[in-house]
Amino acid sequence: MSRRSARQAPGSYAPPVAVSELTVISSDGTRLHAELHGPEGAPAVVLVHGWTCSTAFWAPIVRELAADHRLVLYDQRGHGRSPAAGPGGYSTHTLADDLAAVLDQTLAPGERAVVVGHSMGGMTLMAAADRPQLRERATALLLCNTGASRLPVRGRVVPLRGERLRTRVQRALLCSRAPLGPVTPVSRRLLKYVTMGPAAGPAVVEACARIVYACPRAVRAAWGRVMSDLDLDAEVGRLALPTAVLAGTADRLTPPDHARALSASLPRCVGLTELNGLGHMAPVEDPAAVSGVIRGLVAEYGQAYGQAYAQEGTAQGTGQGARAATDDDTVEEPTT
Repeated sequence: MSRRSARQAPGSYAPPVAVSELTVISSDGTRLHAELHGPEGAPAVVLVHGWTCSTAFWAPIVRELAADHRLVLYDQRGHGRSPAAGPGGYSTHTLADDLAAVLDQTLAPGERAVVVGHSMGGMTLMAAADRPQLRERATALLLCNTGASRLPVRGRVVPLRGERLRTRVQRALLCSRAPLGPVTPVSRRLLKYVTMGPAAGPAVVEACARIVYACPRAVRAAWGRVMSDLDLDAEVGRLALPTAVLAGTADRLTPPDHARALSASLPRCVGLTELNGLGHMAPVEDPAAVSGVIRGLVAEYGQAYGQAYAQEGTAQGTGQGARAATDDDTVEEPTT
């Protein structure tokens, strides 16, 4: 399946047209596709997607927030329209590098944002805990459907009682290069079981299937290996920004005990939300609920700044180093 096919989802799950598109250059030269949505001068929100997803994942959230927020989205390396990394390019360190580059190159000088990370995107925020770009450019954080460590141990994808065997099987699934697609009735049912709650409707499942199955197998396996050995517990203790945590009670990949552990370890946890019956794809399963949490963070920590920024004017444009994408920036997207 072409990686572009993820952008063909119907209705409210179709990715909205961006106000502008940018190419962000990370510290190792990796080129990251980024998008801006919403009016200039509005409170800024940066959305960081998770494993096997892309900017398309945020379509329902963009529709909820873009009227009165400035949204920054980017494709994590190897996902969507960002090319795969070279040797040594897959690590929590590079996740943090990429986020730092996005904050530097998409926000205007002095502008700050609420930063939202889903799944591996939440791990990205944790990995960046010591980065000055996060401390200086973020006002608050939301960790959504994510965990800091022991993912294969705590996962509930495989219904086996023995912890050792269950952990071994779930670790193997994380690192697998086996094909997931194409999108068929069977593959949809499998994806729903693994990533969504029982009430997720056909349109939600279809949208997520097109996004997830468009991720190249090699990229999925490379990041799966990183997550299988993930240990960001120490970094959680260094996230000094106001941080909210959100979980779905039916999440099999990062069950709610991850969220409870995060809320207990964060220096400044400002709320734990558990959405009943939702799975790992909470922002797509119930975008209104997730957007409500984001709006609350903006109102508490970002609204005053957004108003001040609007009054000062936005003639400075986007941050240093950002530039509009051109035809020369087009990344050839392989098929899986």
